[in-house]
Formats: sequence, structure tokens, C-alpha cells
Amino acid sequence: MRRPTLPSRLPVEPFVLLLVAMAALAFLLPATGTAATVVEHASSVAIGLLFFLYGVRLSTREALDGLTHWRLQLFIVLCTFVLFPLLGLAARALVPHLLTEQLYTGVLFLCLVPSTIQSSIAFTSLARGNVPAAICAGTYSALLGMVLTPLLAAWLIGPQADFSAQGLLGIATQLLAPFAAGQLLRRRIGGFVHRHRRQLARLDRTSILLVVYTAFSEGVDRGVFHQVTAGRLAALAGVLAALLATVLALTMTLSRRLHFNRADRITAVFAGSKKSLANGLPMAAVLFGPQASLAILPLMLFHQLQLIVCAFIAERWAKQAPPQPGG
Repeated sequence: MRRPTLPSRLPVEPFVLLLVAMAALAFLLPATGTAATVVEHASSVAIGLLFFLYGVRLSTREALDGLTHWRLQLFIVLCTFVLFPLLGLAARALVPHLLTEQLYTGVLFLCLVPSTIQSSIAFTSLARGNVPAAICAGTYSALLGMVLTPLLAAWLIGPQADFSAQGLLGIATQLLAPFAAGQLLRRRIGGFVHRHRRQLARLDRTSILLVVYTAFSEGVDRGVFHQVTAGRLAALAGVLAALLATVLALTMTLSRRLHFNRADRITAVFAGSKKSLANGLPMAAVLFGPQASLAILPLMLFHQLQLIVCAFIAERWAKQAPPQPGG
């Protein structure tokens, strides 16, 4: 049997490079004074717009249809909001030897973020998994994450996140209210959003880039990066690699023990091991305020790591897939 070859191109997205570029720009030219105020207000508007569009795009019908496969969906939800947080809490033992307190907070927040939609579907499709189930899993995760991520952050992270009355108001006005408005207006403007999805996708990414610049700019202005040395970054990368490897191993093993068929196991692994950069970055900006820069750093690194590793896995599983009827 011929050995599987490596992917011809590692999935280093241009968007990830843009995120790094915006972080670098914040280090070189941080917004200060009046400019910082303007950027902060623009970032708040961008976050609200992001979650409004999320609300318009998420299909509640798809979520209801997915209830018929409840065992698989429950497994993915438990991986996202129970398994990941438990592993995040276990990483507390790495402080202060490998992680600083602030970097650990970022790792724990990463573990509380909902699963991603696009890459889960893409890798599930490539590996010939259950694509409709992956779509439903992403929908459930995004819907639950609107409530569970802030609640889990309040419980597990506590005072390092902003859960004052003003902070809770920010969560309601910047995240929940726009998302609910998007869901309510979905029937009226859903068609328009679908027809202009490419243009709006550029708007989404521009908004996220602005959020990253704002967070890193505030971090530079307040001097929160003084303790992040090259050694700490290397240690963080190693911790995130171990986290991803552990989750992949557990989802593969447990989905097999639960007797899921091959297509469902693929969906369970890819949807259960992902974390959403698009949802996590704006949430961190609202929850952590000036400390958001260190909170989003682990999420940015994990995002690229999960793309690279899962691309290898998906391509290997695609080559192992049984031939489809008629083809």
C-alpha cells in the first residue's frame, strides 16, 4: 500500500498573516490619546456588526434538523464546553514554570470558546465525513457559545475578566443584542446577506483585524507584553500543541468507543477539536478589555495549529476512505 503523501501546501491562511501583521502594526504604531478612543469605539461597532451578521447567517432550521442525530451533537457539545475546559483547568499546573498567569488565562479562555464552523465543515467534507452533522454542530456551538462562553469565563476565570455591571452591559449590548437582532431579521435580510456573502466576508475579516489591532494596541500602551519572552512564547506553543494532540486523541478514541460510524467519527473529531477565532476574538475584546491582547494570543496560535494538523489528518483519511458507489 502506498504511503500517504503530505499536503502540497500547508494551510497558512493569508488572513492569519494579516492578523500577525496587525499585531505587529500595533507594536510599531499603537493608537494613543484621541486615536485610541476613536479606534476603541470603531472596534465596539465592528464587534456588534460581526455578531449581527452571525445571527443572520445561523440557520435555526439546520439546528432543529440536527436534533435527529442527538448523540453525535451532544458528544461534540460536551467536547467543546466540558472536555476543553477541564483540560484548560489542568493547565493551571504549568504556572509559573511554563506559562505566566496572564498566558494561562488566555489558554483557559481558548478552552471556553465555541467550535468553528467553516474549517470543521471543510475538513469533514475533505475526509468524507458527515457534512450535514458538521453544519449542525457548528450552529449549535455558536448558539450555545453566546451564553456559555461568558458564563464559563465568569465562573472559571473570574476577576481577570470584566464582569462588573458595566462589563455585563457590554456583553449584552455588543454580543447578545446584535446576535438576537440578526436572528429576528433573518427572514427579511437573509437573502440579501446570502447574495452578498463574499463582500460581507471581507467586512467580517476587516472587523476582526480592527479588533486585533485595538487589543494589541491597548496591550502595548499598558505594557502588558513585558513578561512575554521568546522562551515563554515557545513554551506556549508547546502547551497548545499538547492540548490539540490530547483533544484529537480523546475524540478519536471516545467516538470509536461510542460506536459511531466512520462518517460520524470524522465529524466528531473535526468539530469537537476546533475553536473559533472569529467568535473568540470579539468575545475576548469585550470580556478582557485592556488585557485582551494576552487573552487572544493563545487563540491565534491555536487557530493556525489546528488548521495545519487537521489538514494532514483530513487528507490522510480522504485517501483511506472506501470508494463511493458509482465512482
